[in-house]
Amino acid sequence: MILEVNGEATEVPEGTTAEDLVTLLGHRSDRVAIEIDGRVCPRHARPTTALMPGQHIELVSFVGGG
Repeated sequence: MILEVNGEATEVPEGTTAEDLVTLLGHRSDRVAIEIDGRVCPRHARPTTALMPGQHIELVSFVGGG
């Protein structure tokens, strides 16, 4: 299925959850926030939040610095 991830069409397997997407894209779950169609997906809900074709996903990585 095709999702829009950070503005780019991205193909993922059917049945992909928000947590699966984080892993598929090589991010650490504790270092990324996920927004699905304009709504933040809480970390505890990611394993059970099924993604649907055409959804708009924004992944925001946390960056440390000083």
